[in-house]
Amino acid sequence: MAKNIGVFHYQVGRTDGVSLELEKWVRVFEEMGHTVHLCAGDLGSAEGTLIEEMYHHILAIEILNYNTFKELRDFDDDSYKTELDRWVSILEEKIRAFIVEKKIDFIVPQNVWCVAANPAVGVALENVRREFDIPALAHNHDFFWERSGGVSLTCAAAIELAQIYLPPQDEKIKHAVINSLAQKELRRRKKIESTVVPNIFDFSAPAWEKDDYNTDFREKIGLKENDILILQATRIVPRKGIELAIDFVKALETPEMRAKLKLKGLYNGQGFDNDSRIVLVLAGYARDDMTGKYLPKLKEKAAREGVDMIHIEDLVHHERQIENGEKTYSLWDTYVFADFVTYPSLWEGWGNQLLEAFRARLPVMLFEYPVYNADIGTKGFQVVSLGADVEGYDQSGLARVQAQIHVRAAEEAVELLTNPEERQKAVEQNFQLGQKYYSMDALRDILGKLMSD
Repeated sequence: MAKNIGVFHYQVGRTDGVSLELEKWVRVFEEMGHTVHLCAGDLGSAEGTLIEEMYHHILAIEILNYNTFKELRDFDDDSYKTELDRWVSILEEKIRAFIVEKKIDFIVPQNVWCVAANPAVGVALENVRREFDIPALAHNHDFFWERSGGVSLTCAAAIELAQIYLPPQDEKIKHAVINSLAQKELRRRKKIESTVVPNIFDFSAPAWEKDDYNTDFREKIGLKENDILILQATRIVPRKGIELAIDFVKALETPEMRAKLKLKGLYNGQGFDNDSRIVLVLAGYARDDMTGKYLPKLKEKAAREGVDMIHIEDLVHHERQIENGEKTYSLWDTYVFADFVTYPSLWEGWGNQLLEAFRARLPVMLFEYPVYNADIGTKGFQVVSLGADVEGYDQSGLARVQAQIHVRAAEEAVELLTNPEERQKAVEQNFQLGQKYYSMDALRDILGKLMSD
């Protein structure tokens, strides 16, 4: 039976993992015959209903978030609850109006019942869901207890919020998680059963390619054809471990590695000479770093280590567009011109950009974060690995792995940058495995069963 599905998230139409993943769910729901209505605090490039108070980067919400999970800095117990209730009341009214207007009879909360970046949204949505007695399938990407830096519920109202709403438990709510570690922890903490729905990608779509629009991308960011573009496509937040990508590029820049690149030439027929650059390109945005300090630390480290690194957030959006007469590119355009992808995340709920790299048929360097080892690495993907152990942290709080690991990784990377046969073998194997385990067909099977149940 066809449903009017309401999909809720803090933001949509962006390049963050949740926004990208919910688009795939929407596509599958629509292919199944359902009508989908998006509701978010920031619509980005998507169409839907805007409830601005759902956005998680409103200053007052960021303060509420901090005072919920870090320390009661700006309120006492009573005033915190008053502030939370105030936002819940505002959101309930607007969510209620959306549900009535769109005749919503099934809801899909995307991360709002687990990570609680805007704590009031989870409360308001569950209160309204109960009021209308609407069934739900919660897509839980990240739980609040997984936050980097730890969590400390600060007062009685914050504890109650977590116990009742993060996530809520009801016979009309089904829960989907994105990895087996989260599934086990949710069962242990809340006695809630869930279904693992891994992140997926459309491996059957046409390949991303050079065209008339993106042909000037390298020139726009200052790179020549015989420069090596090392792409870091993720958001710029501390758990992404981007400092390890800087160390990796530094290892590639040694005279020994450059000599090998010059001797063999690049996989695509380009020569590599004394003027060729090896450039780490950060394509993601930094606004989700609540400290505001991570990107400056990365820039300082890159400068200190002599690593050529550029940040192109202003040039990359969810979709191609013209802004004030200036052309911007999609995230997919960055993959077309990349030679290598770094994915040194210390923690991921799953790993969208990893699948994107497999989809783009690009070799990947990664740190073996826990979910990779538990759910992904066992499938047989070929990657350049930094291992699974952090050696320690420097005085700026940036992670380190042993120097010899970077040397070995650089040697493996040089082979994939210079040997077209080995490169093709590795990327094709990764593409085929991705298509087998993490395709749209796999998602259709899982969601079809969940919806029919």
